[in-house]
Amino acid sequence: MLEIKVLGPGCANCRKLEELVLEALATTGIEAEVLKVTSMDEILAHDVLRTPGLVIGGKLVSSGRIPTTATIAEWIRAA
Repeated sequence: MLEIKVLGPGCANCRKLEELVLEALATTGIEAEVLKVTSMDEILAHDVLRTPGLVIGGKLVSSGRIPTTATIAEWIRAA
């Protein structure tokens, strides 16, 4: 199963990114485990200097911004 991590301390942008990830998953029909990562040590381990960060399938795909649902869906399909 695909693993998706939303990296951030729990700010409004982090919550928004999580919502968009769930919307993107619904449009693709792909099953994935979505994890919220709030530990600064783990966030920094992914080389994220600005949150929110998004890791799909172990690969950092976004940092410091909120991508569109369509973009997230493309990343999910490509993973």
